[in-house]
Amino acid sequence: MNKMYKAHINEETNTVQTVKEHSENTARLCAESAVSPLKDVMYTMGLLHDIGKYQNSFQQRIDGKKIRVEHSICGAIEAKKYYPDAVGLMMEYCIAGHHSGIPDGGVHNDTPDMHTLCGRLNRTTEDYSAYQEELSLPPIDRQALISFFMQDCGRDPSLLIDKFAFLTRYCFSCLTDADSLDTAAFCGEHMSGKLKVDFQRCLEKTNRFLDSFECRTNLQKSRSYLQKQVFEKTEQDAEIYLMNMPTGSGKTLCSVKFALERVVRKKKKRIIYVIPYNSIIDQTAEVLEKVFGESAEILRHQSTFSYENADCDEDCRQAAKHASENWDAPFIITTAVQFFESVYADKRGRLRKLHNMADSILVFDEAHLMPVEYLQPCLRAIAYITKYLNSEAVFLTATMPDFADLMKHYALPESSMLHLITDTTLFAEFRKCRYLYLGEVQEETLLHHAGEYPSSLLIVNRRATARKLYRMCSGRKYHLSTYMTSLDRKRVLQEIREELQYLEEEFPDGRDVPKDRRITIISTSLIEAGVDMDVHTVFRELTGLDSILQAGGRCNREGKRRDAAVYIFELADGGKKTSTDERGNMVKGMLDRYEDLSCQESIAEYYDRLFRMKSEEIQKNTITQECSHIQSVPFQSYAEKFEIIDSKILSLVVSQDEKSTELVEKLRYAGTGVERELQPYSCSLYRWELDELIRQHAASDFGTGIYCLTNPDYYDKDTGILFEATDYLVE
Repeated sequence: MNKMYKAHINEETNTVQTVKEHSENTARLCAESAVSPLKDVMYTMGLLHDIGKYQNSFQQRIDGKKIRVEHSICGAIEAKKYYPDAVGLMMEYCIAGHHSGIPDGGVHNDTPDMHTLCGRLNRTTEDYSAYQEELSLPPIDRQALISFFMQDCGRDPSLLIDKFAFLTRYCFSCLTDADSLDTAAFCGEHMSGKLKVDFQRCLEKTNRFLDSFECRTNLQKSRSYLQKQVFEKTEQDAEIYLMNMPTGSGKTLCSVKFALERVVRKKKKRIIYVIPYNSIIDQTAEVLEKVFGESAEILRHQSTFSYENADCDEDCRQAAKHASENWDAPFIITTAVQFFESVYADKRGRLRKLHNMADSILVFDEAHLMPVEYLQPCLRAIAYITKYLNSEAVFLTATMPDFADLMKHYALPESSMLHLITDTTLFAEFRKCRYLYLGEVQEETLLHHAGEYPSSLLIVNRRATARKLYRMCSGRKYHLSTYMTSLDRKRVLQEIREELQYLEEEFPDGRDVPKDRRITIISTSLIEAGVDMDVHTVFRELTGLDSILQAGGRCNREGKRRDAAVYIFELADGGKKTSTDERGNMVKGMLDRYEDLSCQESIAEYYDRLFRMKSEEIQKNTITQECSHIQSVPFQSYAEKFEIIDSKILSLVVSQDEKSTELVEKLRYAGTGVERELQPYSCSLYRWELDELIRQHAASDFGTGIYCLTNPDYYDKDTGILFEATDYLVE
């Protein structure tokens, strides 16, 4: 009688899943989830991934013997033996890392104690050849696969390495998700259903919502005309669509309708809506939930949102929690950080999402905010997903760089791209304010100038400046910065909107507003991208043109006022000019050449100069800067360095109510499990700022790595984290 080789034991049901069963199930799931050119290699990878469990020592371990057995390397050894080329190498990376993460390639003389692929392949294993009696490896058309690898790479070896690395991560995603799903199914873990979306019904509701808007004024007619240009192109195929629409033209709902049209027409699996900041996901999600109603269960995957607190039933909550692990959901709203750091991860916990970016419509809101220092990896990821994984992408922004040129130079030269807006003559209808340069001003002068208007928004470049101006300001004032917790920022934004509405109702013409009713809002740039707010006048400290124009989107948003203005200023500090970065200096040089800074010519010149100046920075963080051959791709090292958000910025939890106090206590004594629930109570600090609080015994991580404020006197709900206790602050 043949020996039974066990892969898993279900303790509750006292049943056994054999290695053969698990391997064949995983192989089938791998092939089902993979794009056509990779189905055969994924089936083989699924068969090989756990053959190390045929070792006698592993069988002793699964029967209860407390020994450590490495089983992942065995499949990689067999892949190297039977497929001694790029196809086999891809399998080696994936199989060797399917538990611990894709390793760095290393070099051939790496010793067995090293964690590189080469080092691990030099390790000694027990006999696992019994797999050959139970599993049959199918033939693979390796030449066809190698041709697929080389497609679109031309004679550029760095592009070939980069594409190979992407496809390896994609295959790893297919393998680890299939492995996890089959194991969970055997163990009875995933009993909940999936999130559901009726795309056709959502499209119908979106159409009705858009049709409900009046179309009488010139602005409304212009908005309708721009949206019509987009909707007329829903039948045209492309890999990447460029949706350049000015602020106030209804970009969000326009992009959602376009995505729904494409997902229905092309029978795609999902829509993934990618937003640059956590701070504006709530607003977008609320709009979509209002429009879709019960026709869509939207997965929100962001660091500041927890389904433990979500207003939904338990089945939906459990389905969402499971879907957030691998993005197996029809409609996802997430952040650019989650999206791109998942693409370039090395661990299964994050990379499991990558294969479910296939067969999707990807919408990148505020696409111009992709970080310059990671622009090439971001653009290449989008190019690969759209060209090789059967997806489509929409780039949405009011300040559109020349993405066609950027894709050609930094991603794939032959990406198919389509401009959805071809007639921009009506953009002028959306210019609701003038951009005027004040020059250098003293802080007192700036505040006095702002106080002359019914409502003013002052946006500065530094949090310390925002706090200082807020303390100097009198009257009805508000402050926003990431020194405040997201909970307090959300509260303050709601208070501002309500106060602005009261002001509009009481003084609709904006005249004769008493001084004590005038509103001054002082903020950092967090308010610029997508925050729905309408003030009379904006003051923006000199910075990049994209930020200045985003700030302008908060000024006279509804176009009701004439002669609205955005004042660009530099702060004079005791006669010493405030330093500006190179982007601000570029804008300063453009002020005399353009009567209207928001015109398309100005935007085009700004981005052309910026990207020419930043060409080295754009390319510095590609994975090919660190290797010259597919055998030595540094998957792990690169993933650890890939950080869209500066790692010098850390989170600090602030207890603000009974719930947060209980969560902090759980963290103190349990050590983990409440991280996501604590996100709304977190503010952002630089490392040196956190060190100062620790030095003053005002913050501690209780040994968990998650820092919490331990002295409430170091936090103010209106200005955020303090660096001296309130008892010692002198106003």
